[in-house]
Amino acid sequence: MSSDPWGRVDETGTVYVRTADGEQVVGSWQAGSPEEALAYFERKYEGLVVEIGLLEKRVKTTDLSAKDAQTAVDHLREQVDAHHAVGDLDALRARLDKLVALVETRREERKAQRAKQSDEARGAKEALVAEAEELAQSDQWRAAGERLRSLVDTWKGLPRLDRKSDDELWHRFSHARSAFSKRRKQHFAQLDAQREEARRTKERLVGEAEALSNSTDWGPTAARYRDLMSEWKAAGRAQREHEDDLWNRFRGAQDVFFAARSSVFAERDAEQTENLKLKEELAGEAEKLLPITDLKAARAAFRAVNERWEAIGHVPRDARPKVEGRMHAVERALQEAEETEWRRTNPEARARAEGLTGQLQAAVDKLRSQIEQARAQGNNAKADKLERELEGRQALLDQALKGLHEFGG
Repeated sequence: MSSDPWGRVDETGTVYVRTADGEQVVGSWQAGSPEEALAYFERKYEGLVVEIGLLEKRVKTTDLSAKDAQTAVDHLREQVDAHHAVGDLDALRARLDKLVALVETRREERKAQRAKQSDEARGAKEALVAEAEELAQSDQWRAAGERLRSLVDTWKGLPRLDRKSDDELWHRFSHARSAFSKRRKQHFAQLDAQREEARRTKERLVGEAEALSNSTDWGPTAARYRDLMSEWKAAGRAQREHEDDLWNRFRGAQDVFFAARSSVFAERDAEQTENLKLKEELAGEAEKLLPITDLKAARAAFRAVNERWEAIGHVPRDARPKVEGRMHAVERALQEAEETEWRRTNPEARARAEGLTGQLQAAVDKLRSQIEQARAQGNNAKADKLERELEGRQALLDQALKGLHEFGG
């Protein structure tokens, strides 16, 4: 008979293993010596040790599911319970029991982890839905559209929830996207209609602008072009494929008109500049008549200068006041000289001046006599009052004498 601490072989070749519950039959061995029998079943035991060790490692270090781990444990336990190995089978059972506890712990951990991930996924999807519903009201069509597409990609990357919750959130999310797409479609349909209306309006404006391009009615046509430009800006933009072509035609028609006007105005400006030079020379010639000493000769000379002045055309608008002002100054001097001569030679005016002067002189003389009389009587108050009246009459007399002097009196 042969034995070791964990098993033995009896005389009949039966192999036993020692356990806490007593000896258990391992099997029968007839192929060799008892030592070989024990060695064979000890190798079976070492095989179980290796398998259990590998399973422990897989449970601890991989994502082996609890179900698969439990199946592997049950399979190994069946082998251990079958007693087809010689070794410390109770130790193997203890390791399997610990492994079951570890699997259960990992199961709970994963369950908690899945619950946490589910909560996080729910929160993330609810946030996506809230943002999508907010974006559904946006008028930033390009940015909002790109963001909604990005949210879809984010949604696809999140774990699924329970079917009911996931479907409800997806329905809200999808509805928000559809609402945005519908609003965007309506917006661009309306924009297309507006651009078509703008195109028709601008076609009309271009037609009128081209019809006016050869006009020589410079002022009214330029004003109409300004009105057309205001209408053009108010019309809004046409479709991109039409806008540039319409603008080039519109601008080209204006350019034709304004280039022609500029050419005509340039010639007119040159002519008016020459006119200004001639009128400045005539103004200088007229100014040489001042001061007026011979009214009749000065009047004749000014008339000749003015006739030549009138024969000259327009001068630049900004220079007109100054050069015309010089001529008007000479003309006013002639008028003043004529008025002075008329007053001097008018007998009726002279007679009226002499009459007024005589009346005022008589009044002054009378007042002086009254003052002397009041003083002689000692009535100084009356004399003072009369003297104040005398001052006013004397001033009028002095003025009248000055006027009379102008008549050569």
